[in-house]
Amino acid sequence: MTRISPRRVLRRLHGIARPPLTITPPPDGVLAEWNCAITARDGTILRANVFRPEPNSAGDLVHPDGRFPVIMCAHPYDKDVLPRKVPWGYLPPLPYRVFRQPEPITFSAWTGWEGPDPAYWVRLGFAVVVGDLRGFGSSDGIGTMLSKQEGEDYHDLIEWAGTQPWSTGRVGLLGVSYLALAQYRAAAERPPHLAAICPWEGWSDLYRDFAKPGGVSEMGFFKFWSTTISKRGRVTEDLLAEATARPELDAWWRSRIPAIEDIEVPMLVCGSFSDHLLHTRGSFEAFRRVKSDQKWLYTHRGGKWCTFYGAEAQGVQRRFFERFLCDADNGWDDEPPVRIAIHETGERPLEIRSATTWPPSDIVWTGLHLQRDGTLSDQPESHEQSSSYANADGSLSYRWTVPQAVDLIGPMTLHLDVSLEGVEDTTMLAAVRLLRDGREVTFEGSYGFAGDVVTHGWLRTAHRALDQQLSTDWQPVHSHAVREPLSAGEIVSVSIALLPQATHFRAGDVLELELRSHWLFPVNPFSGQMPARYVTEESGSTRIHLGGGHRAELRIPIA
Repeated sequence: MTRISPRRVLRRLHGIARPPLTITPPPDGVLAEWNCAITARDGTILRANVFRPEPNSAGDLVHPDGRFPVIMCAHPYDKDVLPRKVPWGYLPPLPYRVFRQPEPITFSAWTGWEGPDPAYWVRLGFAVVVGDLRGFGSSDGIGTMLSKQEGEDYHDLIEWAGTQPWSTGRVGLLGVSYLALAQYRAAAERPPHLAAICPWEGWSDLYRDFAKPGGVSEMGFFKFWSTTISKRGRVTEDLLAEATARPELDAWWRSRIPAIEDIEVPMLVCGSFSDHLLHTRGSFEAFRRVKSDQKWLYTHRGGKWCTFYGAEAQGVQRRFFERFLCDADNGWDDEPPVRIAIHETGERPLEIRSATTWPPSDIVWTGLHLQRDGTLSDQPESHEQSSSYANADGSLSYRWTVPQAVDLIGPMTLHLDVSLEGVEDTTMLAAVRLLRDGREVTFEGSYGFAGDVVTHGWLRTAHRALDQQLSTDWQPVHSHAVREPLSAGEIVSVSIALLPQATHFRAGDVLELELRSHWLFPVNPFSGQMPARYVTEESGSTRIHLGGGHRAELRIPIA
């Protein structure tokens, strides 16, 4: 049982009562137009709020003819749900209380959930448009979440914004999470007035990234989110019921995956090393597969919202949009395609490095082989051996003492030969930890959790078949199309993809690989990764086979 220190409880309670969030009053010099009506192609009325500079107001990029480039977002969270005014200021939105915030955050009272701050962008001479998707907020109709219909509606919203008398005709998309993933749907429709997108952390595959990563059902945040969002709007289906009824990746799931290969506009995508349970995989996949030859990847391992609204990230977003919405000669074209934040602790990055590709081209993929004595070696086990753990509460650990300082940058892959005892399928979870001077170094994780591992990956053994088209030499992608249960005594090969990271190991540090079938952390707000809850096996055991021709190898990316 994890011991919870009183100090940690007090810090958490203080964060709930007084999160480090400053909400400033609505800005001066901004013309706000609420609930503008936009007619979609089928006649449905969608609505948006528009914020733009007042005539003669100051702004770095204000055009004398009163026409402005557009920063836009659209989502199902209701554009009119804004911080509520109270006598002592503004009430922080509930998630900023529920989830720990590692750094202070500041935005204006006109900032909707995970969207661009009108006070920031209008001051620079942009118009900001915030739309309600079909079936949500003040927009009419009945919506189907994550569908092609959403992409078509977003296309129509973009075309409206790009043809208004106050618009220069260039629209850029910006926002976090759903406000990011909706951009993929819209951009794949190729609206003529869309000039650039900036999906700042958002999954791109509902099945593999969020609801059933590795074929493992997530019934914590996904259950809460899908139930809540369905109740808020008028929708055609129960998202949770549909997902629960479909354990394999079928046509329904595929219809929820945007055609990211069809995206051609310039893209700045944020890939977070800290949001492994939600947005990490999808963001890096988007960077890998988007068709555009003008794409950039910004990585970090900080808090989601404090990074997005922070001065550094906003400055990067600004330069990107000034280049592609305003033709600014600001040097953006010389910006390296990949910005890598390397951490050696959970604090600020040790180093910011640039690369032309992800993973970087100078990576040396190095195999560490599992040994019967619990070590990791550059050579396979010499004789056939095996070890097992109980699925309900057991685990196996293997350690490698780092001989000299090294940066590990990229995903990792674990290849194993396994068999099961007492069950025909189980969850296999592989976690990589950093141990320094006998203590674990932890990192920022999803949902404001500060005790995360370096990286991890997980897989249902019956979902071991690979998608040959999507898989690469350095990243297995599973098809999840069919279930292949194991028979008694059957030994099968599995490949587990561990999520992207960039970590500095000092000489003498220990890399520890842990294998288990139950989740890493409890579900509570003090020592756990609430609300993550993954469905795992409570019976049987898993056996790992070493040597004698069996593969038991962790491939690590040494820069």
